[in-house]
Amino acid sequence: MKKKPSNSERSGRKRSAATSKEHSGWWGDGPVFVFLYNKRKKEALTNGNAKEILQFIGDSEHVLHESEALRIIRINNEYSHPVLFVDTGKEAGLDLLDHLRMAGYRLAKWAENNSVKTLLIPPLKEDSEKKRNAILQGLCHASYAFDKYKSKKNKKTDIEYLFADDMEIDGRSLQILFSGIDLAKNLINEPGVSLTPEIMVNIAQSIAQKHGLAIKIRRSRELERDGYNGILTVGRGSKNEPAMVTLSYKPKHLNLVSLALVGKGITFDTGGISLKPQDKMHEMKCDMSGAAIVLAAIQVIAELKLPIRVDAILCLAENRPGENAMLPGDIFKTKNGKTVMVENTDAEGRLVLIDGLIEAAELGATHIIDIATLTGAIKRALGTCIGGLFSNSDGLALTIRESGAENGEKWWRMPLDEEYAEGLKDKVADIRNITDDGPGAITAALFLKEFMKEGLQWAHLDIAGVDFTANGYKYTEHGATAFGLKTIVETAKRYATDYYAQD
Repeated sequence: MKKKPSNSERSGRKRSAATSKEHSGWWGDGPVFVFLYNKRKKEALTNGNAKEILQFIGDSEHVLHESEALRIIRINNEYSHPVLFVDTGKEAGLDLLDHLRMAGYRLAKWAENNSVKTLLIPPLKEDSEKKRNAILQGLCHASYAFDKYKSKKNKKTDIEYLFADDMEIDGRSLQILFSGIDLAKNLINEPGVSLTPEIMVNIAQSIAQKHGLAIKIRRSRELERDGYNGILTVGRGSKNEPAMVTLSYKPKHLNLVSLALVGKGITFDTGGISLKPQDKMHEMKCDMSGAAIVLAAIQVIAELKLPIRVDAILCLAENRPGENAMLPGDIFKTKNGKTVMVENTDAEGRLVLIDGLIEAAELGATHIIDIATLTGAIKRALGTCIGGLFSNSDGLALTIRESGAENGEKWWRMPLDEEYAEGLKDKVADIRNITDDGPGAITAALFLKEFMKEGLQWAHLDIAGVDFTANGYKYTEHGATAFGLKTIVETAKRYATDYYAQD
């Protein structure tokens, strides 16, 4: 990860043009000054002589370099420093904070590609910690690369980013957050053959040991003993044993909220006997995104030492054909006594989540969030920019939406209309895992709701459209986005603050 401003830099050390008077050449020799502006609105976001500087934007005689949303312009001053103009308004539909993240991302990518050593970022107009943090998040996003399997890896450039004022920056919290983001992305990007349920178990054990988390692991024998038959049913076709992992963070101080995070962890999904089409099946390695995100979230929450009880439940299995694989028409009994008809083995995510939701309630959670790449229907409904949010609680839903909005993750609340639940009733079992027709994302959420304990606040996050990008989206060039992680961490922060109770 690129170097962020040090404590000494944040506590008052300023870098002016005079510090690099001898460096008047190309950008590799001295600091490059950064100027943020909105090209469409023709306004500056950076303090300074905006009118004087903006006139150079359209002057081709001063342009040294130009690419998408970036311009390098030499300002005719005493030191002839190049100024990097970054357009913060290129993308439509983003709020100011996400525009600033994109600006930070482009800035860092350009600096890395051009071996720039130092970038000086002047104060922003109407500056705030949130705006500054958004730029820093963009810089951090740009540092990620999944090049584990590349024979030739790109050399990373150590870049110094200087903010020319005394505003405090919480660099530690940022590093903790992006350590979690990197963890989630690395797990999601890993091929299925090298990230089986057991390997996920081992990684969870290492994280628990490192961060002082309690951990409980149920493999096949324990799952059967305790009545968790959803994970068992899905995973029985694979030679790789399924498991449910529960990690618990229990702070010393009390909090009125106990938050449980439940993640779908299908380490590879072929669809089982109801086999998926071969087109893009290789991307089904990301069907464990939910489990990766809740594992990363509890790591971040523990490192931040938030005063809130959090449990992370990983529902791990591999869904593939085999001599013992679940068959369409199979019926199994869940821990809460309801029986489930498996009409389609490719609707397996909701089956493993049954066990996680019941486990969360048994742990005494007051608030439960499950996150899963659950349905193709949510992608058809909301596309690849917005996650699906279902909840039985207006308060929890609002907190999640606000937490996401602050962190560049958009959520749209979907209905949980009981009229659609009629289609889940089965003639042989209590409930079936798909309906004949209807809105698939809604009926999947209604299926999960059948296994929620009354009185608990619950939200279901369907990230099937936003978890993975083949061609790039915002500050992810390719692969896992870890969409939802920042939302969950921010949600935990808000509940930790709002519901804190003194001993």
